[in-house]
Amino acid sequence: MPRRIVLIGSTGFFGQRLARRLVSLDGVALFLTSRREARATALADALGGGGRITPLAFARNDAASIERLVSLAPWLVIDASGPFQVASYDLARAVIGAGAHWIDLADARDYLLGFGPALDAIAREKDVVARAGASSTPALSMAVAEDLTRGWRRIDSVDIAILPGGKGDVGEAVVRAILSYSGAPIATFVEGRQQKTTGWGSARRLHVDGLGVRYASPVETADAMVMPKRFSVTSRVSFGAGLESRVEQFGLLLLAHLRRRGFISDLEAWAPYLVRARSLTRPFACDHGGMIVDCTGLDGDGRLTSARWTLHALPGHGPDVPVLPAVALTRALLGGGKKTGAEIGALLLKDIEAEMEPPSHVTSRAVTVASDASLIEAACGGSYASLPRTLKAFHDQDAPPVWVGKADIDASDSFAGRIVRRVFGFPPSGRDVDVIVTVDRREGGETWTRNFGGRRFVSRLSHEGGAIISERFGAVSVRLAIKAQRGEIEMPVVGWRFGAMPLPLFLAPKSETREFVGGDGRFHFDVAIRLPIVGLLAHYRGWLVPQAVAARETAASGNA
Repeated sequence: MPRRIVLIGSTGFFGQRLARRLVSLDGVALFLTSRREARATALADALGGGGRITPLAFARNDAASIERLVSLAPWLVIDASGPFQVASYDLARAVIGAGAHWIDLADARDYLLGFGPALDAIAREKDVVARAGASSTPALSMAVAEDLTRGWRRIDSVDIAILPGGKGDVGEAVVRAILSYSGAPIATFVEGRQQKTTGWGSARRLHVDGLGVRYASPVETADAMVMPKRFSVTSRVSFGAGLESRVEQFGLLLLAHLRRRGFISDLEAWAPYLVRARSLTRPFACDHGGMIVDCTGLDGDGRLTSARWTLHALPGHGPDVPVLPAVALTRALLGGGKKTGAEIGALLLKDIEAEMEPPSHVTSRAVTVASDASLIEAACGGSYASLPRTLKAFHDQDAPPVWVGKADIDASDSFAGRIVRRVFGFPPSGRDVDVIVTVDRREGGETWTRNFGGRRFVSRLSHEGGAIISERFGAVSVRLAIKAQRGEIEMPVVGWRFGAMPLPLFLAPKSETREFVGGDGRFHFDVAIRLPIVGLLAHYRGWLVPQAVAARETAASGNA
């Protein structure tokens, strides 16, 4: 007896692609739904299926439609309709209550986070499987992260980017879902804690083999809420989208900025116009798409490791990727290999990759194990070993990536000083300011993010050879001579550049930087930066401890 599978939203952008794959499965009878039965009938005729396909009119918010669906006694219902940002659990609850399995392609954060708590009890009672998020996120993204970091001692960061091609069709529901959070606060996980960022409010540059340069902007997913706990991530989980068209990418960034500033209140109303506007950008796109997942941390031997998984999809095949987890889950259910209950994700990467079709979809992995010596250790040479353990605990290759503490700050209030501070992001004056320093270590360099009371500035450090380290702030880089002596580390400036062009040393900023162990046994820093003519630009000094240590101290004081 064929098992009945009902596909909701079968005539949508992703629904049609899912239908083409489901019809190839043995032992199933497929019911294709659409709000208009004529569209479902046209799709059924196009797919053929040897009489195993039945078209059906269905509206997810209509009680009569739901009752008619339940009366079919389906074995499995798959919801590919979306958008899930405004969806309730009523349909899923009705399906599960009737004893049918449930799969959906939801990527909406709130829907996903509430799915298990809302439906797990009834799914277990009815002895059925209910899985949400069977799409690129969170099912595929979490499956990749789990596969890359299996056996690791510590996971510091997980960075995910979806990079669709620019020539393919994009449904209005997809654009509306993106606009719903663009310019609005969305969840992110940085500096070892849950925080907020602006949806589509920034862009980071990526280079991906086969795709070239893309700029990824933050998107709203459940990954930033789920992954930190599931994988015990210590520093960062990010999820971005990088469109092939720079016009589309930075056009959305501009709209997000206008919404955040209050110039536009309802971006979703722009969805139909943006869909039509893509007719101007699509002719210039090549439609190569993909996805990357980057993880850093300590492998099973405690070595600093970076791992990247890359998916490259040939033209026309990128939009197939979001439906592959649902196909893999369906195949697993047909084999009887999934535990009952309601949850998100819960797939192995090998099962999803098995649904890919080379050469249309090609995946690769690259793992880099860093050298044993950290950046500062390499610059210090043999004198590093004589440093106090507290200093080495900050600079060692396996050091915790997030440190917290307090600082006092003196900053220039001159006009020129304020301009320079604003350009580089240096903080204003303050006392007992909260400090968070995040060090992102990878082979070839370190990225330091200093957060003084919510004001962040970032620099990139690399080893030039010998005792010289280059610290880059945007287009400006300074050369530091690292000295380890008398139990301290000093970092005087010995040169600087704008881009690749060396600049006169007499115009260089003067840095009086010390790292030492204070009387309290903590890591201390004292940094004074002066500029010719301007004089003192910024002087900040304070202390740091690993974030985990600070959390234990806070808990202990709260229990005292």
